[in-house]
Amino acid sequence: MAEATIDTSESTPVPTVVGSSFWRRFRKNIPSLIALVVLILLFAVGLSYWILHLSGVHWPADPNQPDPPAQFTPPSVGHPLGTDDLGRDVLARVLLATHISLLIGFIAVGISVVIGVTLGSISGYFGGWIDAIIMRFVDIMLSIPTFFLVLTVAALVRPNIWYIAIVIGLTRWMATSRLVRAEFLTLRETDYVQAARATGAPHLRIIFRHILPNALPPVFVSAVLGVAGAILYEASLSYLGFGVQPPDPSWGNIIAGGKQYILDAWWLIVFPGMAIFITTLAFYLTGEGMRIALDPKETKQI
Repeated sequence: MAEATIDTSESTPVPTVVGSSFWRRFRKNIPSLIALVVLILLFAVGLSYWILHLSGVHWPADPNQPDPPAQFTPPSVGHPLGTDDLGRDVLARVLLATHISLLIGFIAVGISVVIGVTLGSISGYFGGWIDAIIMRFVDIMLSIPTFFLVLTVAALVRPNIWYIAIVIGLTRWMATSRLVRAEFLTLRETDYVQAARATGAPHLRIIFRHILPNALPPVFVSAVLGVAGAILYEASLSYLGFGVQPPDPSWGNIIAGGKQYILDAWWLIVFPGMAIFITTLAFYLTGEGMRIALDPKETKQI
């Protein structure tokens, strides 16, 4: 009788949820699917309006051009979202601010993911004193109130879109590092990683080819949720005067400019606030849908 043989060749298992399988699970969650459509529309509108603005095409008006005779015009056909204290069209300013908020959100999350994945991978893979040092540093960062840290750093640097994105990204990587570390601690003990080590594969090959691809799905979910948090941080900083500076519009500074006229010009608060609410809710619902689609146990309950 032929003896059974065990294939000990170096291989990487197929991730649990890939491609069409993930999409089939995700689209069963109707609220998350609708939220994804909203995000796609936001990207399209923000990018299109920004390109048109750079090209000198302004609709329904120039977002930065004052028009004193039209100040505090309520929502109408000519000004669908009304005008502000300088007569500037609120719809135009909200549309232009869309790309600013999304840009800051994605840059900030990109920075935080790079830092978090790098430190989490090193910590989880090597363990020992390296893990102890990195995790104590993470604990120190977590003990500092993040918003006040962002506020302090933002107050010390020149406020602009790029600095704000970098500041937010440098202060929001801790959760990602812990998440990646936890995944690495689990995956490094799997059979295929042990087999790779037995064949003498270098550490970088094991990390980037065998462990990291299987540790990234939860990071994608965290990143989507992180964009919503970064947008809220940016809006808060701009509202306090430490974020995007006038005349460049931001949802936060539009609200800040209209807060003293809230009883007479409610639209200066309501419409930018709705933009923040809809955008962050769409990111949260999309992230939640991704999380459920990545967990087969929860997918069965949809």
